Amino acid sequence: MDVSFEALDALDTAIKTAFNDSLTGAETTYTRIAMTVTSTTAQEAYPKLKELGGMREWIGERHIQRLEEEGFIIRNRKFENTVAVPADKIDDDQYGIYTPLVADLGQTAAELPDELVWEQLELGWTKEHFDGQLFFDTDHPVMDAEGKEQSVSNSQGGTGAAWYLIDDSRAIKPIIFQDRQKAQITPKASLTDDNVFFRDEFIWGAKRRCATGFGAWQLAYGSRLPLTPENYAAARAAMIGARGHRDRKLNLKPKLLVVPASLEGAARDLLLNERDAAGATNKWRNTAALHVEGRLSL
Repeated sequence: MDVSFEALDALDTAIKTAFNDSLTGAETTYTRIAMTVTSTTAQEAYPKLKELGGMREWIGERHIQRLEEEGFIIRNRKFENTVAVPADKIDDDQYGIYTPLVADLGQTAAELPDELVWEQLELGWTKEHFDGQLFFDTDHPVMDAEGKEQSVSNSQGGTGAAWYLIDDSRAIKPIIFQDRQKAQITPKASLTDDNVFFRDEFIWGAKRRCATGFGAWQLAYGSRLPLTPENYAAARAAMIGARGHRDRKLNLKPKLLVVPASLEGAARDLLLNERDAAGATNKWRNTAALHVEGRLSL
């Protein structure tokens, strides 16, 4: 193929098609635990998600719940992935070997939210939330019925591989995925571009702007104790019985069990087997959906 304007235009179209097809066709998992918020600036400010409010009987004046302005900020980050195609490969009709690389750019761009969201979940063991406590902690401050501060836990503690119970039934989620600019690919493929003149290569680069942060800690319960029926039962009971501000029953639904690959066997035994280890009916069967996430390491 001669390196002409027409040939490069056709190649650019083919590369963008491969990128976009891969971008839209990739399977992602981040929406299991994250809510997507569209961003329009370099950063977004969020109110404190310390209360999951409910309806109350309307007697007298309305009771107005005002979102606290001093919440938290999530700053967008910028990501890139770039591939270069030597001009000689195009001239020798060997550029086809680069098409899968460009398609992979689309897939990695699509999977970036997965990487960031699951990383954010694991940061919950070491990073503070807006209330000054770790996201997974035993001391989240909540007001009781009399207005006195008390501690509420969403952590079972432990030091082993982490597993998580998630209430994924609400519009609010434990993690926020903030989407500022969707993935796009840009060519540097003009015969007059400096990269062509100086390095004799054509370049295509992918870019995406986004970020993650913590959402509602109440909707995630973390444990690093062994994944046993006893520990699972205790975690479920803690979530289901959780109370919010002013002693309000939160009615949480631990419908999703998230585990790393190392705990897949234990999770399947717990949720899918008809019988437990003693041969009795497995009372925890199908009490939660199972999600095995390969990006988890803790």
